[in-house]
Amino acid sequence: MTDVIVVSDYDPQWPEQFEDLRQRLAPHVADLAVSIEHVGSTAVPGCAAKPIIDLDIVVPEEAAMPELISRLAGQGYRHEGDLGIRRREAFQAPPTAPEHHLYGVVADSKPHLDHVLLRDYLRQRPDEIHRYSALKVALAQRFPADREGRAAYSTAKSALVENLVARSYAARAAGAS
Repeated sequence: MTDVIVVSDYDPQWPEQFEDLRQRLAPHVADLAVSIEHVGSTAVPGCAAKPIIDLDIVVPEEAAMPELISRLAGQGYRHEGDLGIRRREAFQAPPTAPEHHLYGVVADSKPHLDHVLLRDYLRQRPDEIHRYSALKVALAQRFPADREGRAAYSTAKSALVENLVARSYAARAAGAS
């Protein structure tokens, strides 16, 4: 069996790592982006996570995406397409950059809202952070760190993620988040 998937306890250095990455990207996209957001579990204090920073570069409209793709390519990022999620473009970081996941999203699109609403929902709910963290730790121990194992890990946690995303939208609608 190959190495297991690494899921770490929350690291207070993750926001600093995000900020370093944001500062590297901002000069190249500042006039194009609405914001650069820290998303994913590393953006939630107290949440266990794979120690890889997730960032969204938020553009105002779909028409800005080709320019974003071009500018990121100029910085060594490889465009990977939408990976099955419309209005979200994925990028592979240059080999010289710290490991991270980078996405381009359209402001207020479903992929953008899924990321920020879930992040903000979890930040306000330690019980949900604990539940989500416990599942990720258990699943990481179950699956190998190869391609199939990572896919199985993602699939196995998807029901809880979908439930949390639905709750984040409900909380937003109720004015609770």
